[in-house]
Amino acid sequence: MLTRELAQLGLDEWASACAQALDAGERMVSLFGRPASGQPDAADEVITTAVLLGGDGGLRLLRGRGRRGQSFLSLTARHPAAQMFERELWEQSGLVPEGHPWLKPVRYEGARQQCMAQHPFFKVRGQEVHEVGVGPIHASVIEPGHFRFMCHGEQVHHLEIQLGYQHRGVEALLLRRPPLSLTSLVESIAGDTSIAYAWGYCAAIEALCGAQSSPETDVVRGIALELERVAMHLASLTGLATDIAFLQGGATYGRLRTAVINATMRVCGSRFGRGWLRPGGVRFGITDALRQDLLATLAAFARDIAQVNDLMLSARSVQSRFRGVGAVTRKAAEDIGLVGLPARASGVAVDTRSSLPGRLYTTHPVATLTEDTGDCWARLKLRMREIDESVRWITNVLQSTELSNAAPAPATLGPLWHDTLCVSVREGFRGPVVQALETGPEGRLLHYKVQDPSLLNWFGLALAVRDNEISDFPICNKSFDLSYCGNDL
Repeated sequence: MLTRELAQLGLDEWASACAQALDAGERMVSLFGRPASGQPDAADEVITTAVLLGGDGGLRLLRGRGRRGQSFLSLTARHPAAQMFERELWEQSGLVPEGHPWLKPVRYEGARQQCMAQHPFFKVRGQEVHEVGVGPIHASVIEPGHFRFMCHGEQVHHLEIQLGYQHRGVEALLLRRPPLSLTSLVESIAGDTSIAYAWGYCAAIEALCGAQSSPETDVVRGIALELERVAMHLASLTGLATDIAFLQGGATYGRLRTAVINATMRVCGSRFGRGWLRPGGVRFGITDALRQDLLATLAAFARDIAQVNDLMLSARSVQSRFRGVGAVTRKAAEDIGLVGLPARASGVAVDTRSSLPGRLYTTHPVATLTEDTGDCWARLKLRMREIDESVRWITNVLQSTELSNAAPAPATLGPLWHDTLCVSVREGFRGPVVQALETGPEGRLLHYKVQDPSLLNWFGLALAVRDNEISDFPICNKSFDLSYCGNDL
């Protein structure tokens, strides 16, 4: 979405307009703030932006203006899906959502970095209640995060997740380089989602330049994104099988993932797709030889994954371990604003490839798949089904689309338009990757907002663990398979 003229409401009026939109059933895609600029007396002023998705499938923006420390009526009490957005806005801009039921930092940015030990954890009181703290340093090779379990015996009453240990400063770093040379940095925001981030960034830059990529470029980018989706769902399935000691599944899913990422490497030289996409186009096209290679790889892959999926789903040990564990109801998923696969596993049909299809997914639609039970079993099955759908989609596109033997001609990129805001959304394997780029009077990047779907889904994991045994946490955690670095920007 691209806009050059957007009225700024007063902060209270803006909050009221956001509340009315949410009351009417619109879904909040993002909400963020930035320091006002361009006026000598605006140093303490903040521009707020809400990105909303309506029932008609279109994005719309609401923009407000307030002063640091100013309060507005919190949306969270009536619309819990806004809770993380408001906490981040408060932490980054100083605006206070009055009446927020659980206002605390998201990442401990800036001066708050030295205050993480004073995090106000929720307390469950009782003689037989005990707390179990895990992390931020973990026994396995994973990124830092602290999990505080409040338990009665083995049963978890509440889990609070504290992240923010990495302090990478991604958004600030993105403003220090020329806007056309950010691809390598954007690709590393969340390394397992390189293509989704790169495509969103490229699309935003092209829109800000008034350029449009070719249809063939869109096809190549779509193939790259679906290959990434297949590979990372396979990584999740590998972890789920390994966590319950179902070694046939763990070994086979790992082998199949290697086949997919090696196919990606044969196209672009990187198993994670890095360096494949660039503003204006792609560096590597899909030649006739690569087309045949991909089709043969996917045909062999489809046969093998069908067999291991049947083995996994029919095993009584797998069913016993996953069914009914870590359930999130549809209402809870809607209330807290889950996105991506965890939302769809709870019956919420949200997929921006369908609601915001763009040119590519309009021409080549992808099915929005859901499960109803919202438990680890549903998230397991849905990953299998989404892999099948991505393989079907890639195969259909490769067989039905004419592709040149050379990389598609890139679009011509001029200077970025001045005073323009562009919001880009791409459905990665975890959910919608949101990036908002705004230019100032001279066309220079004024603000770069990044939002990983994990930001909204970590609280869903906390709900999933409630009333389960603490030993169920590893499989609940892996069934969501969220990103630490995607959250800790």
